[in-house]
Amino acid sequence: MSLTTLHPQEVEVFYILPAIRRELSVALKELGKSQKDIAKLLGVTEAAVSQYISKKRAADVDFPRELAAEIRKAAPKMTDKSSMIKETQRILASAKDHKLTCRLHEQVADVPKGCDICFH
Repeated sequence: MSLTTLHPQEVEVFYILPAIRRELSVALKELGKSQKDIAKLLGVTEAAVSQYISKKRAADVDFPRELAAEIRKAAPKMTDKSSMIKETQRILASAKDHKLTCRLHEQVADVPKGCDICFH
């Protein structure tokens, strides 16, 4: 794979956000939500939810155990679009705190060794 220049925000959009949606789809399904309701809440298609649940989409990101637990705890708090966005933003901030964004950025983009740009 040829590495390219990506901003950390692009890593979040292309990799982390879909993986959060994957984990939320699974958690919401386990809470008894229909794929239709999950799709509406997450702002994606029912087909996307099906692929998230079957791990056919966004399967290239593994969350640290602690962050995965945080995502699962967030699922029942998501009752509407506003709460979904709030919880998703909290999870994205936590991913930065866990340096998940940095680790993925190093894997998928041309990032200088020892990069600490996001932490200045």
